[in-house]
Amino acid sequence: MARHRARSTAAIIVGGGLATAAAALAIPTTAAAAPTGCQSAGAGLVTNSSNVSGCSATAVPGSAAAAYGTDGVATSAAGSSGLALAIATAGGTASALAQNLSGPAAIAMGPGAEVTALGVRPGLSLGIAGPGAKVTIDGVTGPTCTGGPGVAADFQTLQSCLSLQ
Repeated sequence: MARHRARSTAAIIVGGGLATAAAALAIPTTAAAAPTGCQSAGAGLVTNSSNVSGCSATAVPGSAAAAYGTDGVATSAAGSSGLALAIATAGGTASALAQNLSGPAAIAMGPGAEVTALGVRPGLSLGIAGPGAKVTIDGVTGPTCTGGPGVAADFQTLQSCLSLQ
C-alpha cells in the first residue's frame, strides 16, 4: 500500500511539474530584462535589482541562500544549517526561507505566479507555480496549490499538492 502511494505521489509530482513547465513555456515573451542574481554563502546579505527584476539573499554562518530574478522578484534567506533557493521569471514572485537542516526551493514562472517555501524541519521541499498560481509550503502542514498550474512536494511533511486550473 505504501509503495503504491509513493508511486502515485511521484507520478502526480512529475506530471504536475511537466504541466507547469508546459504552461510556463506558453507565456508570451517580450523583451526580457537582464536577469539579476544574488548568492550568499555563509554570513551575508546580497541584493540586486533592475527596473523589473530583483533578488535578495541573506545567510548566516553555516548556511547558504541564492535568489535569481528575470522579470520577477526572488527572495531567499537561510538561517542556521539551512539552504534556500528562489527563482522568479516573467512576472513571478518567489520566496524561500530555510533553517534547521532544511532545503526549500521556490520557483515562480509567469504573471501572478507566487511561491512561498518555508523550511522549518530537516528535509527538502520544492514549490513550482505557473501563471496565476499560488503555492505555499509551510513545513508543518501539507503544501497548498491554488489558482493555476502549480505543484509542490514537501519532504518535511511527506505531502504534496497539484493544481491544474
